[in-house]
Amino acid sequence: MKLLHTMIRVKDIEKSLKFYIELLNMKLDHKKRLDDCWLYFLNDEDGTTQLELTANDETPENGYELGSGFGHLAFSVESMDKFSEKLNSLGYRYLYEPFDLNGKGSKIAFVQDPDGYEIEIIEKVVW
Repeated sequence: MKLLHTMIRVKDIEKSLKFYIELLNMKLDHKKRLDDCWLYFLNDEDGTTQLELTANDETPENGYELGSGFGHLAFSVESMDKFSEKLNSLGYRYLYEPFDLNGKGSKIAFVQDPDGYEIEIIEKVVW
């Protein structure tokens, strides 16, 4: 069995596409129209993981409630410093600044997408 994708609902599809494509290097694979929404399927750089952004025709004015069960999505980066430069150049900010997770040099940080979903950024040390 294989996990195919994760779906999240978004309020402003243009802002969400910009965030996931420009900042996180995802690529729009395809979009599909259903009766009451558009589905946008984004692939990671390797094409191994897919994220579905759902833009409903009727969206709550203040966006969606994220609830207390969902934690975060996680993305790996080769260089936290290069990611930080890109993050700042695109006008985004960290929710939690990069820090050393395990005392061995691996760094993690958190950002939020336009809908408030938390995104963990991980730079792993390669031994």
